[in-house]
Amino acid sequence: MPDTDEPAAEDMDLGAIFAALADRHRRTVVLTLLAEPDGTERHCSSFGLPVSKATLTHHFRVLRQAGLIHQVNRGNSNMAQLRRSDLERHFPALIALLRTEI
Repeated sequence: MPDTDEPAAEDMDLGAIFAALADRHRRTVVLTLLAEPDGTERHCSSFGLPVSKATLTHHFRVLRQAGLIHQVNRGNSNMAQLRRSDLERHFPALIALLRTEI
């Protein structure tokens, strides 16, 4: 894994994932990405969250540190991608549970 604050797949912690998903804005990001085709990358501002830029940065940091998303810098923007295969491999029922919210 690159030198980031994302956990390796085997180091994902269910408690951190649940804590990240407890916030409705972060849950919206994950559910939106889950509804997209696997591998979809979205610009962090494209989710339409009604928060400041600093708060948006915080939300994406929490999601990344929990292992829910992978962020890639594409020049002057960060793109978010759901770590779907890692989540399905380590927490198979989690994706099914989240799909009930879509």
